[in-house]
Amino acid sequence: MLNVRSIWNGAISFGLVRIPIKLVNATESRTVLFRQIHAEDGGRIRHRKVCELEDREVAQAEIIRGYEDADGTIIPITDEDLAHLPIPTVKTIEIVAFVPADRIDPLQLDAAYYLAANGARAAKPYTLLREALKRSNRVAIAKFALYGRERLGMLRVIGDAIVMHGLLWPDEVRAPEGVAPAANVTIRDKELGLADVLMDTLGEIDLDDLHDEYRKALEEVILAKATGEALPEAPEPTPPGRILDLMTALEESVRAAHESREGKGPEPTARRTTAQKKTATAKSTTPEKPTAKKPTVKQTTAKQTTEDKTTGKETSAKKKTASQSRSRSRSRSRSHSA
Repeated sequence: MLNVRSIWNGAISFGLVRIPIKLVNATESRTVLFRQIHAEDGGRIRHRKVCELEDREVAQAEIIRGYEDADGTIIPITDEDLAHLPIPTVKTIEIVAFVPADRIDPLQLDAAYYLAANGARAAKPYTLLREALKRSNRVAIAKFALYGRERLGMLRVIGDAIVMHGLLWPDEVRAPEGVAPAANVTIRDKELGLADVLMDTLGEIDLDDLHDEYRKALEEVILAKATGEALPEAPEPTPPGRILDLMTALEESVRAAHESREGKGPEPTARRTTAQKKTATAKSTTPEKPTAKKPTVKQTTAKQTTEDKTTGKETSAKKKTASQSRSRSRSRSRSHSA
């Protein structure tokens, strides 16, 4: 970090405590830069700074700021003039409050800077502020001046360092009026259930696994042009799909997400089981024709019992009839003997 050039030197004002610090960019752009060239011969197109009065190009060292008044008069403003601004934040990050982090609207977040302790005497007060922020679970709200204007900042702790996010002023954030649909839209519970399932299926991701695929592809094209090789084949555009109603689109999205995550580890157990139940409940498919039910064991047993009873009754009746016939035969025999 010490090898990175600081963009601002000053101090943090924490009550009567002053902490000498250096401001260092916490982020960097990895965008592939292009130059403007003349299409006919490849010559560079340059933007030159020309003095209108002398009609000649001037060097950067000859250029200062100027404010244009309402009547067109230009008032020159030098660095020495700016050093006399009657505000304390010209060379000081002035902490004005400590608030919970969730009080800050993410829409206000701007560029991020690391605050590096500047010198040995800054180590103890720097560590004090860092540990106080950690212990309180709050962030510090500060005012500072940078790039010709006063700004808001939010100080928080990352690891063992203090980082400051520039904040937009509240009146610089537009209200979301006219952004949401004007008409009242009714969302069914089944649709919300499937949306929950889709979110559960997509799951979480480690942001370190995400990469700028556009930049990578652009570098491949540049390399091919530089080496005279054939340009990589661009993928065929995806044909427009059929128009789906919301429920069908959600169901197919869940199915596709499940398929894409196959082989990437076990599915979550408790929540995923609930999600699968939601999927089964929310499916809007054509009902299948009812099929004949097979008799259950109890039904079969009951049927057999009934048949057994019937067979038993028939057997008893036959026995009774045979017994009566034998009795009548014996009576007739005794009559003839007499």
